[in-house]
Amino acid sequence: MIEVQMVRVPSSPVNSRRRAAAMSRPPNDNLLTYKLVVVGDGGVGKSALTIQFSQKLFVTDYDPTIEDSYIQHTEVDEQWCILDVLDTAGQEEFSAMREQYMRKGDGFLLVYSVTDKQSYENIINFHTQILRVKDRDLYPMLLVANKVDLVHLRKVTEESGRELAHKLGIPYIETSAKDPPLNVDAAFHEVEQSVYWFLSKI
Repeated sequence: MIEVQMVRVPSSPVNSRRRAAAMSRPPNDNLLTYKLVVVGDGGVGKSALTIQFSQKLFVTDYDPTIEDSYIQHTEVDEQWCILDVLDTAGQEEFSAMREQYMRKGDGFLLVYSVTDKQSYENIINFHTQILRVKDRDLYPMLLVANKVDLVHLRKVTEESGRELAHKLGIPYIETSAKDPPLNVDAAFHEVEQSVYWFLSKI
C-alpha cells in the first residue's frame, strides 16, 4: 500500500485563494474510504494510469502487477474522504483473484488499450463479472480507452469505444498516461464522483 498526496476535487469552480485554503486544512479522522478498482487485460496500461494519477510519473518499465494499492486523501462536494485505488492483475493466471477484489470495489475503471482489439472485446467479461459479484444491474464504472497517444498503432476507433460504453450503460473516456498525460485525473475523479452519488442513494 502506497501513501500519496492529498488532492482536492471541487464539485464546482472555485477561485485559487479558496482552493489554497482548502488544501491547507488537514482532513479529519474517521473519513469515509472509497475503493476504486482498475481492471482490464494485462498490458493495457493499468499500472501506468494508476501511477500517473497517484504519483504524477510515467512509468515504462515495471513488472506485471499482482495487486498494488495507492492511497490519497481527496475531497468531493466539500467532504474529505480517503481514495484507495487498487491496481489489479490482468494476466489470466491471476483470474481467480478477480472476484475477491471485485467484492471490495466501490467503483471500477474498465481499461482497454486502443492498440489491442482483444482487450477491447474482453471488457464485456469484466463488466458482466462485476455486476454478477455485486448482484446489481448498475454499478459505478467507467470505460477507459487507453494509449490513445499511439495513433499509428490504433486498432479500436473512438466510435467503437463509445458504442461499447453505450451498450454497457457506462460513461466513456480516452486516456494516455504518457507525459503530458491525457484525461488521467479526469478518469479517476469521474469514477470517484459516481461512487459518491451512488453511495449517497443507498
